[in-house]
Amino acid sequence: MAQGVSLFVTCIVDQLFPKVGMAMAEVLERIGFEVDFPEAQTCCGQPAFNSGFRREAREVARHFLSVFQGAEYIIVPSGSCASMISHHFADIFEKEPESLAAARALAPRVYEFSSFLLDVAGIEDVGAELHEVVTYHDSCHALRELKIKNGPRRLLRRVRGLELREMEAAEECCGFGGTFSVKFDELSGAMARTKIDSVLKTGASAIVSIDSSCLMQLRGALSRAELPIRTMHLAEVLASR
Repeated sequence: MAQGVSLFVTCIVDQLFPKVGMAMAEVLERIGFEVDFPEAQTCCGQPAFNSGFRREAREVARHFLSVFQGAEYIIVPSGSCASMISHHFADIFEKEPESLAAARALAPRVYEFSSFLLDVAGIEDVGAELHEVVTYHDSCHALRELKIKNGPRRLLRRVRGLELREMEAAEECCGFGGTFSVKFDELSGAMARTKIDSVLKTGASAIVSIDSSCLMQLRGALSRAELPIRTMHLAEVLASR
């Protein structure tokens, strides 16, 4: 019997980039997992948490714990959301012993998508093929809180026909930062343009990342500059055949 995994697709994937969620499910099923999508899922609470609304963040997080309490593995196509669940639920529930215990019990079962493929499934080659030159953007939470750096690159290098070219500013923030991009739009835009300048130097035709929020920010900068470079979530690359 295939081992089961539960998908938490995140707000931004659910509302704006559903193909990322479907690509993630396709890859997981291809390598032998039975995929479940709990329909009661909503949000991890990160937007409220980052904006200082701790009470509202706790309310959303409690719902998350309720929905996923029975899941063996929870797979997330986002470093920031995975970090929120596995790291910051403990912060917001520090004065609620019951919820804190539930959050700590659930945290070891939460995996960012690429980490699950490598660390749990033990697979680098998922049978993907994509003839394209790409560059990789390290999203802030994945890199700095989850310490994810080499894993996505290992997966990309096993995609047939794909050439990975590193950009100089790979580890620099894209400028999104949730509400930061709205409150400090000029600074956010300047950071995105710096990233795009670095991408252009590689000659890549696509930017790949594991966070759709970063890719949305970069897609906006590319569109405004009228540049023919596309953005792709790692799951979309790995689902390519």
